[in-house]
Amino acid sequence: QSEDSDKSSKESDSETEVEQVSGYHKLLATLKTSPESESEEEEDESESEEAEESEAEMDSEGSQKTGEAEEGEEDKNDVPEEEEATDTAEQMLSQQQADGTDTSCDPRHGVIEEFTDVKHESEFSLETNFMEEESGDCNADRRDSNPFKQHMDKELEEKEIEKMSTLPKTSSQSQWPRLGQVIFSSTLEKHKTLKADKEVDVKQLHLHKPLESTWPKVNKQFLSAVDKPIDSSFTPLQRELFCIMNSYQDLFYPERSALTNGEEIRHAYCLHALNHVLKANAQVLSNNAKRRDRKPGTDTDDHRDQGLTRPKVLMIVPFRECALRIVHIFISLLEVNDKKKIDVSNKKRFKGEFGSDPEEKPPNLRRPEDYEAIFAGNIDDHFRIGVAILQKSMRLYAPFYSSDIIIASPLGIRTVIGAEGEKKRDFDFLSSIEILIIDQADIYLMQNWEHVLHLMKHINLLPLDSHGVDFSRVRMLNLNNWSKYYRQTLLFSALQDPQINSVFNKHCFNYTGQVSIRNVPLTGSISQVVVQLPHVFRRLEADSVTSVIDGRFQFFIDKVLPEYRDAIMSHTLIYVPSYFDYVRLRNYFKKEDLNFTHICEYTKKAAVCRARRFFLKGEKQFLLFTERFHFYKRYTIKGIRNLIFYELPTYSHFYSEICNMLKATDNGVDATWTCTVLYSKYDAQKLAAVVGIDRTAQMLQSKKNVHLFVTGEN
Repeated sequence: QSEDSDKSSKESDSETEVEQVSGYHKLLATLKTSPESESEEEEDESESEEAEESEAEMDSEGSQKTGEAEEGEEDKNDVPEEEEATDTAEQMLSQQQADGTDTSCDPRHGVIEEFTDVKHESEFSLETNFMEEESGDCNADRRDSNPFKQHMDKELEEKEIEKMSTLPKTSSQSQWPRLGQVIFSSTLEKHKTLKADKEVDVKQLHLHKPLESTWPKVNKQFLSAVDKPIDSSFTPLQRELFCIMNSYQDLFYPERSALTNGEEIRHAYCLHALNHVLKANAQVLSNNAKRRDRKPGTDTDDHRDQGLTRPKVLMIVPFRECALRIVHIFISLLEVNDKKKIDVSNKKRFKGEFGSDPEEKPPNLRRPEDYEAIFAGNIDDHFRIGVAILQKSMRLYAPFYSSDIIIASPLGIRTVIGAEGEKKRDFDFLSSIEILIIDQADIYLMQNWEHVLHLMKHINLLPLDSHGVDFSRVRMLNLNNWSKYYRQTLLFSALQDPQINSVFNKHCFNYTGQVSIRNVPLTGSISQVVVQLPHVFRRLEADSVTSVIDGRFQFFIDKVLPEYRDAIMSHTLIYVPSYFDYVRLRNYFKKEDLNFTHICEYTKKAAVCRARRFFLKGEKQFLLFTERFHFYKRYTIKGIRNLIFYELPTYSHFYSEICNMLKATDNGVDATWTCTVLYSKYDAQKLAAVVGIDRTAQMLQSKKNVHLFVTGEN
């Protein structure tokens, strides 16, 4: 199996040809290190009017070299900005083709060859190792109440599988103290509705050794004296989330915040994932010993304890910093005390490739708190790493087929899976994933959601190769191709979005059912607007979700834009969440010969400075502005007098952030400020996040335009 592992690892490491030349990777080439690797001093200076001269000097240098070429390119096709990154992407691609390997881009070290550990293969092999008596918890694994055993040993029948494949889910709801409104759904009639535990005794959770003793120490940083129950090592949020995780039901929690609860959630799912892996491996090692000691000639079918491939847990996170924190949590949970340090292979290399240098961050970088929290540390988003855990040791950079846990970004896993028609692609290692954790799902909407969908289509499929597996040890559920009905999916996001909801509803088949948190916002982010501003919400009619895209464009050019064509309505910023809508609007503005400039996530630095200056001075009447640019940069745009939200923002707090940019220019024309928002009945979730649930209900019932005036004190 080790030979197969190494071979498949080498094959999977060379599969980036198609992805590297895609539009997203061209974006990646310009954006992956943007918040920290660019000279933010220049950009921050450009936010003050006094720095316009220095901006102009920089602009003149840039325009002599690239400005004219950029303007010429922009007239050639519909997606000109992507051309700006072509050289970088092609250089990276040629480097990969020359090496014959995949490359990961480290912001500090440039392009490096991906490393896979082959040195410790036999040491971490599940086939050749046996349970150490002192480290085992075999007795606990035999208990009927053990959630791991209950879930994995359940034998489904054909009629139950057919029922889950054809019948709709039934749902019920419950109110929990910390999570709020909890929705339970399942296809099987006998699904259970959990009740929130007020207190949790660690000993009753059936945690594998040494987690019972290490978890309270590792998690104490989140516990406060105020809400700390007696003998509890969980926060109220962790207690309720882990109650669901430990039941092996799917979970969708859309209230994760990088500022507040992100780290305590990360600790909770790391505990669950590690507990699962330790129990699964202990079962295999224990059965190895039983098979070794059995009498010759006896054959038994009692030791079916593994999947078709070894990886059990897949953790999808957006940045290398997230992977670094997860591995650190794993190490902390495995180390009983300072004297009993665990052996971690390739730890130094891992810190070098996944860590960051605090001195690299510009000292005058001024961004909102949530931005600082999201983009902390190493923000490269093209990575993957295999982790093997065996008793008292951890192996980083394990080949995928020798790994228990795979930690990867959507792009990192996408380049291994490949696309149909490619000679070298590999997704067999996803065949027996038992726990899928997708953290910070909202960020993937800003990266490339297609990568997430691509993953969901290739997980828990029958492998194309045996990879040296002993079929006498494979569970029947895997042989029957029923893995997806046993897989637990944990989905964490900062918001509810139709695309995220769709993944949870259409790609999660867990026989134990799904649990989702559905709390509605009472106030909305409009209450955070501090400028006195009239908000006009204009409703457009659409017959379907697909027709709303064309309907919005037609409504905008027929009803909204004519009101802003007059020169008196200058300094108009148009906020566009979708890049495709942005391209469509930009092409229309060019066709109509409107006086406008534009900034998107592909726009080069000099062009951004030029566009901001033209807009501030009123030389350009309109500024087209994409949401992804705002997500990655958070620059303050000066000179805004009129705002148009072509569509409601994905992140509700972006609404107040953009509105509050009006105060950046104090020129005594407050009374002329306007804000217009386009929405349809399909924008209910986004609308509620901006104006609150009560106003949303009224606005969706009424077909008239809604006028709101925010005084800054709401």
